[in-house]
Amino acid sequence: MKSERQMSRKFLALVMVLVVLGSCGERKGSAPRDLDNACSIITERPQYVRAFKNAKRKYGVEPAVLMAMIYQESKFISNNRTPHQYALGIIPLGRQSSAFGYAQALDGTWEEYQRGGGGFGARRDDINDATDFMGWYMSQTVEETGIPINDTRNQYLAYHEGRTGYLRGTYKSKSWLVRIANEVEGRSYLYASQLANCRAARF
Repeated sequence: MKSERQMSRKFLALVMVLVVLGSCGERKGSAPRDLDNACSIITERPQYVRAFKNAKRKYGVEPAVLMAMIYQESKFISNNRTPHQYALGIIPLGRQSSAFGYAQALDGTWEEYQRGGGGFGARRDDINDATDFMGWYMSQTVEETGIPINDTRNQYLAYHEGRTGYLRGTYKSKSWLVRIANEVEGRSYLYASQLANCRAARF
């Protein structure tokens, strides 16, 4: 009898550990299950709807455009970071860059956003702050380069290279980046068509 009680307690303890680990995994920002379906993404994560709606109202950027860019940058993993670099394959040198969060914003650019109206409490792993940051950055791109806010391909190129780099045409020597920008544009069209027939999309 005592043995059975001990087994039962051990089983209960194991279940509680698994529950805690599962909840921690969710907090740490796992990706939605079906990243190829925009309706599935926002149905699984309804908090995204408000974030995309606010960015559209404030900056005029379409949800499908933001979603395609977030997919490319972080696969919707809220705490995504760039990989570590190693010398000789074993000596850690730090991460490739300071890019972090949904939007993969760099430390310096994020601090500029915080000073420019985002507020010092804004967090890169918060979908509301991340989408507001992207809208803010893209609207400045419109002002400085003339790229329309919903021109996904060129907005992505300017987002990746920086506005100065885009104006200098640095992307032209990077065939891989041009290919990715075309893929981001294609995904934005896919997401737009899916959202048009999605009950959860209340934009």
